[in-house]
Amino acid sequence: MIFEATNLKDAFVIDLEIRSDDRGGFARTFCAKEFEEHGLKPMVAQCNMSFNYKKGTLRGMHYQLAPAAETKLVRCTRGAIYDVIIDIRPDSPTYMQHFGVELTADNRKALYVPELFAHGYQALTDDAEVIYQVGEFYSPGFEQGIRYDDLTFGIEWPIPVTVISEKDSKWPAFKG
Repeated sequence: MIFEATNLKDAFVIDLEIRSDDRGGFARTFCAKEFEEHGLKPMVAQCNMSFNYKKGTLRGMHYQLAPAAETKLVRCTRGAIYDVIIDIRPDSPTYMQHFGVELTADNRKALYVPELFAHGYQALTDDAEVIYQVGEFYSPGFEQGIRYDDLTFGIEWPIPVTVISEKDSKWPAFKG
């Protein structure tokens, strides 16, 4: 795996080192030892999948508070998404900054999301599918969110939002 640091402290885009032959290719998508070597938490408590029928669907911006704060390793396995994270750790040098990256089935990149980062994505294609490993069990009592269009962050989504859940559309503005 190739770990590319983002502009946000502790967040990485992870690219695959594909070994190809006449059959196709092989690549490691996760290794606890390599994650630890990069200072990342390798814990996997759950693996989740989301499927998005329509281009423009937006999910986010979600996070969980301690003691249920979660890390995520996000990968698009069908179609394409624009994945966004916001550092909401008050003691971080990149506090309130955001980062976005296109994850596609073709580029096979993943995004490592540290604890206390708000996370969301927008489907760039119909039938986009996303798999993500999560480092903590889902705990509804610790779930929080930030509006996807909060002017505090100025996130520029690549296309108009066409589908969003009622819950995600009603998250409050960020109160740092």
